[in-house]
Amino acid sequence: MADAQYNKRVDVLIIGAGASGAAVAWSLAETGMHILCIEQGDWVNPLNYPSTQRDWEMAGQRNYAISPNVRKLKADYPINDEESPIAIANFNAVGGSTILYSAHFPRFHPSDFRVRSLDGVADDWPISYFDLEPFFALNDQNIGVAGHPGDPALPPHTPTMSPVPLGTMGETMARAFNQLGWHWWPSDTAIITRDHEGREACANIGSCNVGCPKGAKSSADVSYWPVALRAGVKLRTNCRVREITVGPDGMATGATYYDDLGVEHHQAAEMVIVACNGVGTPRLLLNSKSPRFPDGIANSSGLVGKNLMLHPWGNVQGLFDHPVDRFGPEGSCMLSQQFYETDASRGFVRGYNMQITRGRGPVLTARAALWRGELPWGANHHTVFEKLYNRTINLGICVEDLPEECNQVTLDPKLTDSNGIPSPKISYRLSENSRRMLNHGLARGVEAMEAAGAIRTDTVGPIRMAGWHLLGTARMGADPRTSVVNEWGRSHDVKNLFVVDGSVFVTSGGVNPTTTIQAVALYIADQIKKRLANLFD
Repeated sequence: MADAQYNKRVDVLIIGAGASGAAVAWSLAETGMHILCIEQGDWVNPLNYPSTQRDWEMAGQRNYAISPNVRKLKADYPINDEESPIAIANFNAVGGSTILYSAHFPRFHPSDFRVRSLDGVADDWPISYFDLEPFFALNDQNIGVAGHPGDPALPPHTPTMSPVPLGTMGETMARAFNQLGWHWWPSDTAIITRDHEGREACANIGSCNVGCPKGAKSSADVSYWPVALRAGVKLRTNCRVREITVGPDGMATGATYYDDLGVEHHQAAEMVIVACNGVGTPRLLLNSKSPRFPDGIANSSGLVGKNLMLHPWGNVQGLFDHPVDRFGPEGSCMLSQQFYETDASRGFVRGYNMQITRGRGPVLTARAALWRGELPWGANHHTVFEKLYNRTINLGICVEDLPEECNQVTLDPKLTDSNGIPSPKISYRLSENSRRMLNHGLARGVEAMEAAGAIRTDTVGPIRMAGWHLLGTARMGADPRTSVVNEWGRSHDVKNLFVVDGSVFVTSGGVNPTTTIQAVALYIADQIKKRLANLFD
């Protein structure tokens, strides 16, 4: 196909087909505009997921590892995260990182949008929880969210279907939280517990984090993209964008990209929407240099790439003397937000979420025990193994990460991807506030495990390979001097350029951000639709 025809001008060009890009594409499809999404990865065939194979645990350490530096697939780009105690996790494909996420789906709290007003730190968002509330509900309906209404930690909302089963694991921890007098609730989870929109309900296989072959986990490739494509959105895969181009009037004109064969193309567009996550988006913006934008497009504030937030993560594992239901959704069945809001007596501001997840599978259980020197070879091997497997519960600590300009994404001066595009370099440190919060959370986690009857506890934190929440590097705000995009995602500098992923977050909250990312993306899409008549005035 000739280049001129293949890259015919479109009304809307979306860069990235993950959680936010898919949601925006679906929402804007009703306008009838010619919408094209470019994705550097490809469709992943569910039949090829490791979860369909007997060696699924080991595949999760290789081709389906959460780190692109481990996978090194064609769609990946290397990331220099040597100057960070937390390594970056992402996945490049249609559906993005939702292919490998646990589908834990808690919402941000109203307080997360008012941190400056309430606690005197960071900044307030230019929008509120209640601005996003209808889009949280819309997202729940679109993808199918399981949960239980009535959580006292949040404003009232009703998930679309019943929660994933607590099982012995959840019941064990629920009794412990009750004994301690701490909040707990069945988690909102993006896993369908009944058939929904042509997808079958969860079968409790328990290998969610290496892809769900049933489609019960609501990754963007099986929830949003089929509907968006039927509505007329076009999706072009295996296309890596190098830069967003601008015209003499300072407006975005489209994007230059490489196809699967390494051939360079230019896709012209009236509007460009970036949805490449909190590392990929600043990388693209910083690399989009021109005489008009010598420091990268949309970067007059100098804040593109800065204020990176990663959610330092801790884990407490409890070992029990009885089976605790290894099988079931791999992510959280329940959470506790007892320590989510600020309490000055704890010695830090803001708070954290505690979430209960299952223990390791058989292979990783055995490997960890061998590494610790407690699993012998020979006659006692199976006897010892049986005392370890299906007898552990994990309690994850998701620490709210406050924004700091020194935590940032820049372009590495030497490292590039296979197309010669500069790779992102991560410079990140834990603040003293985060360290105190993490230590507090680990101590409370041990307390909870002991109350639950654990015969041994092990703690770790911050976990190195836990940079799966990438936020804050193109923050939204009303003031162009202190933000990259405005309150509805439009660049202050380029009127037809929008950012819709987690990089627009002003603060990180203390929970997994995917549902809030998608709610923000749907909100921005709604604002675009309301302003179509005079969008670029």
